This record gives sequence, C-alpha cells and structure tokens, in this order.
Amino acid sequence: MHPITLNINGEKHEVSVRPHWSLAYVIREKLGLTGTKTGCEMGTCGSCTVLLDGKPYFSCLRMAIDSGSYAITTIEGLDADGKLHPLQQAFIEEHGMQCGFCTPGMIIAAKALLDENPVPAELDIREAIGGHLCRCGTYMRIVKSIQKGARIARGN
Repeated sequence: MHPITLNINGEKHEVSVRPHWSLAYVIREKLGLTGTKTGCEMGTCGSCTVLLDGKPYFSCLRMAIDSGSYAITTIEGLDADGKLHPLQQAFIEEHGMQCGFCTPGMIIAAKALLDENPVPAELDIREAIGGHLCRCGTYMRIVKSIQKGARIARGN
C-alpha cells in the first residue's frame, strides 16, 4: 500500500492505495463519494467523469496513485452551500435524466464545457458529451438541460 494525498472537492484526503487502483475505485470505495459512477471501467461510457484541474477525465482510466497533484472535482463538489449547481437545477427542471446513472458524468463534462465556453452552441454541447453513454436515450433532454444550465449560470 502507498500513502497518497488527494485533493477532492477542496478537501485533502489521506488514503493508502495499491498501484493498480483506479481513481474511480478510490473515490467510491475508499472515500465514499458515490456520486461518481462506474459503468464500463474501460473509458467508454463516461459515467465516472471527474475534473482534474478543471478538465474532464474518465476516472476509471486514471490511476489514483498518479492523481495527487491535481485538484479533483466530483459531482459532490458542485453544490455551493447546499445549493444546486445551475446544471443540476437545469437537469431536474428539463428532465435531463431518467435512471440518473449517466447524469453525474454528463454534468461534470458540461461543467468543464461551460467553464471554457459559457455560451455553447448545440454542437459544442454534443461534442462535450460525445464520449458519454445514456442507456435511457435522453440525449435531447440532456442537451436542453445543458443549454438551460448555461442560461441559469449566466443569470438569464
């Protein structure tokens, strides 16, 4: 076991890890942050997406032992003072989820997009979530949710 410090959602977490443990595994199983989902564990579904220094990464493909130098943001880190992030609010209002399994990864990917481009075109949104699978097939509602989240974030 190797001791590492992970900076997740602004808090430092001391954890001992094995070299082959993925960041997704450590986030969920060792730190109890279960908002980050694991679906494929091969980088094909996007449900495990987290932000590393503001950039989206599939945490199932990233080794935890190599992640200590990053500021990591999970879905749990998006609410401020118990208030929903504009994207979370929009996903609820626009029914951008059915089962909700893909939702955390979609929202994290959308947050990265809006941080770089607060007024994304529909194509920008589709590209940002292009590596994410929704088994329920709610893609149009997801796009509308992200568009609305962008408007809410801008105060419109």
